[in-house]
Amino acid sequence: MSPRPPGRGGSLSIVLHTHMPLVVGHGTWPFGEEWLWEAVATSYLPLLDLLDSGAPLTLSVTPVLADQLADPDVPETCATFLRELRPLTHELDIAEARAEGRDDVAKALEHSAAVYEDAAERWNEVSGDLVTAWGQHAAWTSAATHEVLPLAALDGAVRLQLQTGIASHRKRFDTWKGGFWLPECAHAPWLDRLLAEAGVHTTVVDWTDVLGRGAPRNLVPHRSPEGPIFAPLDRQLVDLVWAQDGYPAGPEYRNHHGLTTHHHRAWANDGTAYDPARAWEAVRRDAKDFVDNVERRFIGAAGSVRDPLAVLAIDTELFGHWWHEGVWWLQAVVAEAELRGVMIEKLDDAVARRRPVQVREDPPETTWGRNRTLETWSGPKAAEYAWRIRRNELAVRAAGPDAASADDLRALLALQASDWAFLHDGGSTGDYPLQRATAHLEALAGGVDSTVPNPLAQLAPDLRTNALFAP
Repeated sequence: MSPRPPGRGGSLSIVLHTHMPLVVGHGTWPFGEEWLWEAVATSYLPLLDLLDSGAPLTLSVTPVLADQLADPDVPETCATFLRELRPLTHELDIAEARAEGRDDVAKALEHSAAVYEDAAERWNEVSGDLVTAWGQHAAWTSAATHEVLPLAALDGAVRLQLQTGIASHRKRFDTWKGGFWLPECAHAPWLDRLLAEAGVHTTVVDWTDVLGRGAPRNLVPHRSPEGPIFAPLDRQLVDLVWAQDGYPAGPEYRNHHGLTTHHHRAWANDGTAYDPARAWEAVRRDAKDFVDNVERRFIGAAGSVRDPLAVLAIDTELFGHWWHEGVWWLQAVVAEAELRGVMIEKLDDAVARRRPVQVREDPPETTWGRNRTLETWSGPKAAEYAWRIRRNELAVRAAGPDAASADDLRALLALQASDWAFLHDGGSTGDYPLQRATAHLEALAGGVDSTVPNPLAQLAPDLRTNALFAP
């Protein structure tokens, strides 16, 4: 059965936000580069197969992630991780499980080892060049280093993030139709003019509290008076996947937090040894349940919305890395939707054929973070990170364009990242976020003479733009 035609019954857009903080060259284990290699093996490469099969997903790739993947040392370093380190650590854990008489655990670990073996083969197939492999799939970009834009001290700081990120994307990928991921879905109305100025056409916001959870208005694109279109994510659907009691918490799925001696995962959420066949049955069940919910959302909105648009927007890394079966689930959702005639379409296409409603009143500042506010990145726990960024944006601006080198701007971009405050707020990465923010601050103060590795060396040539100093 073919998906129902446009304009009848609504459609679903799945937006995948693909992001990794700047970790290449900044630590290995337990914090640092290994995060990227794990995401490559468990999320990015499995997802690539689904994208190559024609699945109509909207892929957003942050410039800071693309920049790291384009680093000339990455192909060999990641290959070593996949072909040497992971096989060795799995062998050790499998031997330990068999010595303890736990053949069921050993079997689960053999499944885990096969994931990395498959990833190593796929990495070789793409010649270690995931950026090129993503190619036309990477339709959306984001701010250069994932700054929480409403917290910027200056319009120029926002322009620096926007212009650098968009230029980097255009350099690396085939087309850009104006799709832009707002870091942390952080939006404030004063940004709209700057987004329009940069050429942003469409972005995703979390207006659950603005429009009302479950309200039909969440299923309609909204146009700002300045021009950009906002597609609200549908919190009812998102929570099926991402809430504490969402699908990944099911008893059959692999437990992300239960670790072996060498930090592999061999147990299901219910404490039994992990069984991929059992998990696959849960994937099929939950994919059907999800499409059921999509259809119910469309039926519920039928009286007030002609062609509802449901947006499922989630971090790519949830699928495969945090939720081991996540890419399987995406594949099953696409298949189930096609079977039932439920239309899945890329968000650019979905917005292009709809007439957005006009935003009549300025909404409040919103994010998809805790309480849908900025508190994770500017509350008491993270205040020092926010103030450091603002102080240095003002200081670089005050020094003037003649005093700002490309290295200064790269260091400022690295400092602006939302990741350091987010990791600090989470509390699971020790002093790593503070060390990283401090190192980038020192690089900014020391310029090219700093002993800190020069970040973002491969970023687009527009890095030397005077966007920060524009009136």
